[in-house]
Amino acid sequence: MAAERVPLVQVIHLKKYFPITRGVIFQRHIGDVKAVDDVTFDIYKGETLGLVGETGCGKTTVGRTILRLYEPTSGQIIFDGVDLLKLKGNALRRMRRRMQIIFQDPYASLNPRMTVGAIIAEPLEVHGVARGKEKEERVQELLRVVGLNPYFVNRYPHEFSGGQRQRIGIARALALNPDLIVCDEPISSLDVSIQAQVVNLLEELQEQFGLTYLFIAHDLSMVRHISDRMAVMYLGKIVELADRDEIYLNPLHPYTQALMSAVPVPDPEIEEKRQRIILKGEIPSPANPPKGCNFNTRCPVAMDVCYEAEPEYREVKPGHWVACYRV
Repeated sequence: MAAERVPLVQVIHLKKYFPITRGVIFQRHIGDVKAVDDVTFDIYKGETLGLVGETGCGKTTVGRTILRLYEPTSGQIIFDGVDLLKLKGNALRRMRRRMQIIFQDPYASLNPRMTVGAIIAEPLEVHGVARGKEKEERVQELLRVVGLNPYFVNRYPHEFSGGQRQRIGIARALALNPDLIVCDEPISSLDVSIQAQVVNLLEELQEQFGLTYLFIAHDLSMVRHISDRMAVMYLGKIVELADRDEIYLNPLHPYTQALMSAVPVPDPEIEEKRQRIILKGEIPSPANPPKGCNFNTRCPVAMDVCYEAEPEYREVKPGHWVACYRV
């Protein structure tokens, strides 16, 4: 399906700034945290786009802004030809049925006072999709789809393990038959053995229902396994985007090269010959990013121009985008 190259989501010059204020009664706006700063990319129908980067680089904010859980500061979000930022009220509500999210923490994202059946049925009730017997059957069907016993509907979240809770979160996301699911680090808080089960489940569901994923994660090897393309974020900006194998075998941006050098290779001979790129210094504050290229404070190959002007995010070869003067 990804070969058809039909964009389901088009993100164009997206910005999300969180205001910094001072004062107790009369609050003054003194600056902004530039969580997402001029991001552009497409997600094609049926594909998985992996979004990687350090903690605090803006990955989760991108996902939540696409779903309009956060209101963007500026830019465009085109979903299946419709500009989401122009929708309000019932029109936005109807469109939301087609977009869902799997949250990062399965312990915090499920209401402990609700049964599993009520948690999964909630989207069906909110959107008026199913009632009564039909709703009960749909909930049991969703539990079967994610590999849980359909008779668990009357149990509470504390009776389940972390992996089972994440499956409940996946069932809730599937309830309305969405086209797009934002997977916000769905495996980061799970044991390694459980991570593989959840990723395999996500792949099976994608094949079964023709889903499109934005897969946000830290684990680069897992992102390579599940993704069709990868986007690398640093301090609110996408610095490189390409096919997953292209990024792993031929990373062009110095930050991507440093990330890829940290991925272990299961061959001791190759691992011994590889050269690690160790980045020095700390990631700058998004409230006060450096002038020019955001990466210039840690880049081992920075030039004078990198400290003066921001590099253009451009397509250097078909499907391979990068923002670097060295390329």
